[in-house]
Amino acid sequence: MTAFRYRAVDAAGANQRGTLEADSLRQARQQLREQGLWVSELIELNATSGQRGPKLSTAQLAMLTRQFATLLDAGLNIEQALVVLGEQSENDKEKRLVAALRSEILAGVSLSSALSRHPAAFPELYRTIVAAGEESGKASAVMERLADYLEARAALGAKVMLAFIYPIVVMVVSALVIVGLLTWVVPQMVTVFQSAKQTLPFLTRALLWISGFVRDWGAIVLVVLVLAGFGAWRALKDPAVKRRFHAWKLRLPLFGRFELAGNTARLASTLAILVGSGVPLLTALQAAGGVLSNLPLRDAVMEASKQVREGSVLSRALGQSKLFPPVLIHLIGSGEATGRLEHMLDKAASQQSQELENRVATFTSLLGPLMVLLMGGVVLLIVLAILLPVFEMNQLVK
Repeated sequence: MTAFRYRAVDAAGANQRGTLEADSLRQARQQLREQGLWVSELIELNATSGQRGPKLSTAQLAMLTRQFATLLDAGLNIEQALVVLGEQSENDKEKRLVAALRSEILAGVSLSSALSRHPAAFPELYRTIVAAGEESGKASAVMERLADYLEARAALGAKVMLAFIYPIVVMVVSALVIVGLLTWVVPQMVTVFQSAKQTLPFLTRALLWISGFVRDWGAIVLVVLVLAGFGAWRALKDPAVKRRFHAWKLRLPLFGRFELAGNTARLASTLAILVGSGVPLLTALQAAGGVLSNLPLRDAVMEASKQVREGSVLSRALGQSKLFPPVLIHLIGSGEATGRLEHMLDKAASQQSQELENRVATFTSLLGPLMVLLMGGVVLLIVLAILLPVFEMNQLVK
């Protein structure tokens, strides 16, 4: 049977949309007519439409994987589990995706092959782990580990994002307040200052110059900044420019540590689940390199895979790049020496994730108060620049 996505109108004139399964396009139309629906669109959910389908977020993919693993652990086969997933899903794109997977399973393909026809929804790492689970006959256990991995990644990303929300909000509000003072409050005082035939204090003259610049050239500066940002975004499409930019990020005093810790945690956790699922080390290294966002680190992993293929141990191969933290190299070396590589990779992933969380928490806890102090200092300077001439005029009156 094949899955179809439809749009139709019922007898009351209301729009209806959803998915159904049928042996052919004609049978699908017949089923909809029997339900009293007039079909306006009917599309087969084949491999082509799956590739064009929307991409699932990490959180959505983690939830779908967790539900799938639970159903498999309960004794349902893959086709039955997909039926339940399709029935309980409240997201239209997930319904379409699950229906397409079920139709391909019913056509006789394996789960990993069905997933490979939807690369926009299921990344290469996901498909590699599922294929390893099928080969080992431990699909349920592998899906459980995959769900744990995706949930941990989603949780770490959410923690980092939430930690930066408060400083970003403070920064935006501060900028808006300062711009409002310069473009509205200060000009109101200009007429008062101009009527007074006295030399204004340097701080006031500087503030008036800044206010005039913001009012006259602020829009142009904003446009230039937007164009510069767009130009930088286009330039980063060039792999050579992007690689130099990523190498520069690693050398930054503070943010370089964030970049390194995040990518190292991702590498260690990915290798742990791949090695634990029975994936050969060379295949695991190639798949793990693809999850790294930093290009020099990704290149280092690819180079390490070449050295491992030539007979080198993983710890020595990764250590030659001098890019990864020594703790990662030592933990991997200990795991190789004791035959507990998977366990030590898990420990390395936990250690790097905890280090990233601690650094982000410390940074954001200091950044918020610093932004408040900076805003207060700027506002104080503006207030002083406005009040100083007023004090001087009062002295002249006396």
